[in-house]
Amino acid sequence: MGHRLFVPRLLPTSKEDLLQADFEGALKFFRVQLPKRYRAEENARRLMEQACNIKVPTKKLKKYEKEYQTMREQQAQQEDPIDRYKRENRRLQEASLRLEQENDDLAHELVTSKIALRNDLDQIEDKADVLNKELLQTKQKLVETEDEKRRQEEESAQIKEVFRRELEKAESEVKKTSAIISEYKQICSQLSTRLEKQQAASKEELELVKGKVLSCERCCKLFRKDGELQVPEPGQACTLQHVDEEKELLKKQLREMELELAQTKLQLVEAKCKIQELEHHRGALLNEIQATKNSWFSKTLNSIKTATSTQPPPPPPPKEST
Repeated sequence: MGHRLFVPRLLPTSKEDLLQADFEGALKFFRVQLPKRYRAEENARRLMEQACNIKVPTKKLKKYEKEYQTMREQQAQQEDPIDRYKRENRRLQEASLRLEQENDDLAHELVTSKIALRNDLDQIEDKADVLNKELLQTKQKLVETEDEKRRQEEESAQIKEVFRRELEKAESEVKKTSAIISEYKQICSQLSTRLEKQQAASKEELELVKGKVLSCERCCKLFRKDGELQVPEPGQACTLQHVDEEKELLKKQLREMELELAQTKLQLVEAKCKIQELEHHRGALLNEIQATKNSWFSKTLNSIKTATSTQPPPPPPPKEST
């Protein structure tokens, strides 16, 4: 009875194909082409939408139901019970075979699912074991890294303390050297002042002696008008004996003053040499302090780089077993 409702709606969609075909072609269309066309999901969906949009009155449905029931009763009365039982038996056998096939398919699917689940479970357990091992290794590396970090911090603190002591020692030596240099400079200044004073005093004393000699009537004949000594005559030797003695005394005093002046100059030169040596030592100390600073900074930087490089790299993702 459904073909009375469905075929009129189905024919308009295939009207052009049916008009172009002959009788054999129309039969082939209903037998082959039409089922093949509605295998596609889109066409089947459109066909179902058209079928669902069909509006059938309730009276027609009841009429079709009565006609169907009457037709079934007539077929049952006309049909032989043996044939009906045979047909029913074939239907039941087909249903049994179909159920057995479905049972086999379900059993196969169940076994396949169990195997797949077992494989997945094994893979997950292997992956969990690998992750646990990696976790333990990572924890061990973390502990080692923390110990290394603590050790480097202790070494850094020791290096800082040593550097601080060395820096304080160097600063104290620099201060001591500066004080010594200032003292030597002061001594040199004092020696220079003393030398100048002694030279001025010697000159004044020489001028005083010369003035006294010129003021003496007997000794003034020893000098010319320009202040130079002149050789006495033979007859004046006895008279000038006293003058010779005074002259020798003055020469002796002059030699002593020259010797003292030479010693003072020698002390001044030694003081200047000592100052240069101290300044050189001071420069060497400053260079050593700078080298110590650079060495400590480079050691600290290398320790930080070493600690960074010893950290464990992130573990690679585990490969899934096929």
